[in-house]
Amino acid sequence: MNKAISGFSKLSKEEKIKWIANQYFSTPTEAIALLKNYWNSDEKIQKLHDEFIENTITNFYIPLGVAPNFLINGKYSTIPMAIEESSVVAAAAKAAKFWSTRGGFKATVINTEKIGQVHFIYKGDVSKLNLFFAQHKSKFFSETESITTNMQKRGGGILDIILKDKTDLLPNYFQLHATFETKDSMGANFINSCLEQFSKTLKEEAHNYDLFTETEKEIEVVMSILSNYVPNCIVRAEVSCPIEELEEKHILNPKEFAEKFVQAVQIAEVEPYRAVTHNKGIMNGVDAVVLATGNDFRAVEAGIHAYASRNGKYSSLSNAKIENGIFTFWLEIPLALGTVGGLTSLHPLVKLSLEMLEKPSAKELMQFVAVAGLAQNFAALRSLTTTGIQEGHMKMHLNNIINQFEATDDERILIQKYFKKNTVSHSAVVNYIESLRK
Repeated sequence: MNKAISGFSKLSKEEKIKWIANQYFSTPTEAIALLKNYWNSDEKIQKLHDEFIENTITNFYIPLGVAPNFLINGKYSTIPMAIEESSVVAAAAKAAKFWSTRGGFKATVINTEKIGQVHFIYKGDVSKLNLFFAQHKSKFFSETESITTNMQKRGGGILDIILKDKTDLLPNYFQLHATFETKDSMGANFINSCLEQFSKTLKEEAHNYDLFTETEKEIEVVMSILSNYVPNCIVRAEVSCPIEELEEKHILNPKEFAEKFVQAVQIAEVEPYRAVTHNKGIMNGVDAVVLATGNDFRAVEAGIHAYASRNGKYSSLSNAKIENGIFTFWLEIPLALGTVGGLTSLHPLVKLSLEMLEKPSAKELMQFVAVAGLAQNFAALRSLTTTGIQEGHMKMHLNNIINQFEATDDERILIQKYFKKNTVSHSAVVNYIESLRK
């Protein structure tokens, strides 16, 4: 293709697919058939999915699995997880079962404060700007009442607004830094609507402020937007038990295991190369539940990784210790989640996932997500410090290799039997399949 297409968004779905197939595929008919094969047979459901985004041509499937036996704050739950990576759901379920007989998971929401900012340029006397803000602060609240009324009825709203001087970072750069409580909604639209009204109020009131010079009155709002960094919207999840209770099939010496486990976490605390992979394992659990419940996993990822760097160096999100013979493993992460609004009321499988979790509040969902992240991290570290990560992961990956080579039912039985006693690797599986077919 050597030229742009004009009016693509105005084409019908069929026309878009036909253009793509003819433009990029050597067998357009097969490409079209594949795309349509992933359409939902229920036209109403398909139309719903088509309208989630723009230029939709088909659905992209990700498996929705479940991890049962999560004992959280004394109550059992089954956690839905949407993810494509082998062994993640199995590992979470295994960790859940392990801790269900050792007191289970404890989860606590520490705070639920969210943040939005109006970024603006002011060229003038800073003392006059401070006085202006002090005199007009109440106006920012009163002029957003039409936006905040319903949220206030649910116990949320604007918590505070402060003026921040950022001129040490950029010339003439200031912020209106606002904090919000959005209850069971993630609150992005609510926060952004409030911020845009703040910017209007800021410009209008500054323009009419007698103490400002004509230059000072011309405040330039650069942008008004919520922040996905929510360091005061924190949830804690933890597990603990006496060291001797850690014993199981792969943990014959629980004291040695606990000490090695703590060392593995400490390495992730001080070594960024390890911390990134360590935290990626946590996010396997976090993202899978966030996605299954219709929340924004990109926002969650960005906020959590920023939090991992809050002390000036990227570090582990989880911690572990041994104290008075007790092994404790925990994490604290920022999570801005919602159980109302957005896809939570539109996507049929999101609604199903939330019902599976017994229709949680946003705070309860924060706990489920944090626990899933901790369980995933525990499972990974247990494997790394005992049998090694590849043994379990490659056995789970075996099915993917078998499917890649379209093994028959008879071949599948023989392959699985062979690799119960032999090390799984891609080359080993390929060689065995080729030997069978000879």
